[in-house]
Amino acid sequence: MHLDYRCQGIEAAKAFKRAGGTHIFLVSKPSWTIGVTISQPEDYKLVFNETVEMAEAVNKTGVTAFPVLGVHPAAITKMYGRVGLDRTIELMRSGLEIAAGYVEDGLAVGMKSGRPHYEVEPALWDASNEILAYAMELARDAGCPLQLHTETATVEGINELAGMARKAGLSPEKVIKHFSPPMIPEFAKCGIWPGVLAGKGMIKEALAQGDRFMMETDYIDDPQRPGAVLGARTIPRKTLALVDKWGDEVFWKIHKENPEKVYDVEIERTTT
Repeated sequence: MHLDYRCQGIEAAKAFKRAGGTHIFLVSKPSWTIGVTISQPEDYKLVFNETVEMAEAVNKTGVTAFPVLGVHPAAITKMYGRVGLDRTIELMRSGLEIAAGYVEDGLAVGMKSGRPHYEVEPALWDASNEILAYAMELARDAGCPLQLHTETATVEGINELAGMARKAGLSPEKVIKHFSPPMIPEFAKCGIWPGVLAGKGMIKEALAQGDRFMMETDYIDDPQRPGAVLGARTIPRKTLALVDKWGDEVFWKIHKENPEKVYDVEIERTTT
């Protein structure tokens, strides 16, 4: 999820906790959504520092926040009209390098990159794939997972992404497809991990296929769109509602064992 002090911020984390939640992966917001205009690489530190500071504040509520930092792929269409494509590529690559540095310094557990989830002209698509490949190399060198924001998952698409990761020397097992549909066997076959959106019926469909996935809300904490994409309390509420039918152990796998394996973190086995 994303948290923003301009909106619910810590209050959303507290609501998550009251619903039974204990741990979150806190993903940096796109720079333009927090009023940061990227003109030089150092500007990315404003975005990343805010995420790290928010994680520290969340930790004080009793919820453990694991920061994930990176450059949103939509930045390419936000910036290139202002600074040109070459400079946009340079800035986005620099931002990813800075994010990798935060991981290496122990301030974040993973990186974020991807490619536009909407149609763009060929030059921007090619540049986006170049930037994504570089992000994979950086994640490889930093020894961390890479969370991907991309187009809607298809078998062809996720196999392409897995191939890109292998070419970069990054295991697909360290790649997470954010905002995934319930395609559990297909993801297992290519090696990438799906973060299945906890929308209506999607978790039940995923559970019917297996337990090799994680759950997400993509809560964006946007003052203009409160509650979008899914509310902060969605996952603990949905998990508790499904336990009677599916049992406890499958959710320990989804919420503890799987993210521990992918993100190389420790998630305490607690109950609320």
